[in-house]
Formats: sequence, structure tokens, C-alpha cells
Amino acid sequence: MGPLGTFDAMDIRNLGNSGLKISEIAYGNWVTHGDQVEEDAALACVRQALDEGITTFDTADVYANTKAETILGKALAGERREGLEIFTKVYWPTGPGKHNDHGLSRKHILESINGSLRRLGTEYVDLYQAHRYDHETPLEETMLAFADVVRSGKALYIGVSEWRAEEIRRAAELARELHVPLVSNQPQYNMLWRVIEPEVVPTCEELGMGQIVWSPLAEGVLTGKYKPGGDYPSDSRGAVGAGAIKKWLNDDVLGKVADLAPLADEAGLSMAQLAVAWVLQNDNVSAAIVGASRPEQVTQNVKASGVKLDDDLLKKIDEVLDGVIERDPAKTKSPPSRDFG
Repeated sequence: MGPLGTFDAMDIRNLGNSGLKISEIAYGNWVTHGDQVEEDAALACVRQALDEGITTFDTADVYANTKAETILGKALAGERREGLEIFTKVYWPTGPGKHNDHGLSRKHILESINGSLRRLGTEYVDLYQAHRYDHETPLEETMLAFADVVRSGKALYIGVSEWRAEEIRRAAELARELHVPLVSNQPQYNMLWRVIEPEVVPTCEELGMGQIVWSPLAEGVLTGKYKPGGDYPSDSRGAVGAGAIKKWLNDDVLGKVADLAPLADEAGLSMAQLAVAWVLQNDNVSAAIVGASRPEQVTQNVKASGVKLDDDLLKKIDEVLDGVIERDPAKTKSPPSRDFG
């Protein structure tokens, strides 16, 4: 980042210890494309991301029950494929949701990668991720299937999402035996949710894996738009009160978040930019995933790239949020596959 408020160029980081270079701010379409945002707006957001120097795009087959992949593929059509890093995931139920339409069985992985490639309009993805840990499939079966996806040229690297430290370590051992590049984990991580710090981050540092973090804005809570007392914008996720955001919609959390505003002002950043920049201070973080419903949100978020927060500011943030930060590593847990029905 150049003089205050001036964006020079997107910073690039290696994904873990691999040779794959990605934009440190990635664009993700978890709760937007094909769901909350009309297709034209979604396409405009992706085009804005490209204009802002974002080259890394993250999606999953389950997002909007496959529609998000289709829209992302359409948005990226015509772009130079070698200049993009396209990530997707497999695990959650898709399609009719029958007994083999979920999990990390060999059948589901090998069928799902073909569907994802078709929807994305590409011959390969740069990173194929296990969206959760599957307690009902032998890990050896899962890793061999991922190895076959890589050897077939349909994915260049493999990763996991929301796996615990011991699960990651076991997968890394198998990946070494199979000679396939397991390079990343995709966890939730932000100022309020730090459950990866005690165990997952040290394990991944040891194994040479990087974090691609989602929800750096805590579902929008860290932008400051949610005020204590239930004053939530009518068109926001908070007004609906569903999903992951519920755990932060209380006056104690929202009051402390509001107290971050002077610190953001002092740093010359918006609260959203401060939140994204904060996760990028962690050396094990390779990228922060941001989403958008409007192109101008992309423009604002990318201004966090290259920002360095000094130790004094980081300490003040911890002091402000003391008492509402979640650090318990046990909070990372995949559901039993039988929960799918």
C-alpha cells in the first residue's frame, strides 16, 4: 500500500511452502453468487476483483447447490487461465442429496471433481479441498482418491478446510507417502475467532501448509455495521439472524467491536480494512477470502493488501476485544456424515 488511501498493487504470497503463488486477498462466493446476489451483480463483482489485482478465486460445489461454481465459471470465461488460481471444494451434499452425494468417499470425490470442472469451465482447478473431515470414510481412501485427482491432471494441489490439527497431521503423512502436494487448510479466522492459533497454525507451520482464511470480517460484524441493541440493517445477514453470525450478535461483542473504530481511524483504515489486514499479519496465513455483493466492496477490501499493523496497534486490538475472543481449538469440528440424512 502506498500513501494513505492509495492502492499500488496486490501483494502475492506463496501458498504454504509450495511454489504456488496466490493473491493475498482472494475472492470467494460462499453466500453471494447464486444465492443472495443476482447474476449480473455477481459477474460485476468478479470483474471488479480482477481489475483490483485479485487472481485467486475460491468456491465450492455446495455453494447455492452448485450454482455458485457455474456463475464463477461464467465470470472468468475468456480470462487467461494461467493467470488465475481457481479453488473449489468437495464434501457437503449436492444434487438430490442421496447417500453417495456427500462425504469424502472415492466415489463422491471422483464424481464431484468432474462436475466442478464442468461448471467452472476449466480443465483443472489449482486447489481441490476437502470441505470437512469425513468420519465415515477411511482417510486412506480419501487421500488416495485425491492423489488420483492430482495425477489425472484435474487438480494441481490439494487442501483441507476446517480440519483439526491431528487430522491434518495424519493427512500430511499419507500425502507424503502418495507424493501429492497437500498445501493448505481453509479455516474460519478473524479477530474474534482465533481457534486455529493454539494447535492448527503450529502444526501447519511445521508441515509447510498455509491458511486460506474465510470470514475475516466475522460475517460482517467487524465492519461495525451491527450496533448494540439489535439495530441491524434490514438487508443484512444479522437481520435474518441465521448461521455463523448468531454467536456474535450480542451487545457485549458488538459494544467491544464498536470500540475498534478509533483504532481503525488512527491507522487510516476502515474497520473492514483493519479486520482483513489483521488476519494477514499472521505469517501462516497465505490469503484472506473476501466476498462482496457490490463491486465497491471489493475495491475497499483490497486496500488491506500490503498493510502492516504495528505491535502496539495489535496489542490495543487485543485489549479492546478481551473477553469476547474465542480461542478454544475444540471448536473446530466436522459433523458426522450421518447428519446429512
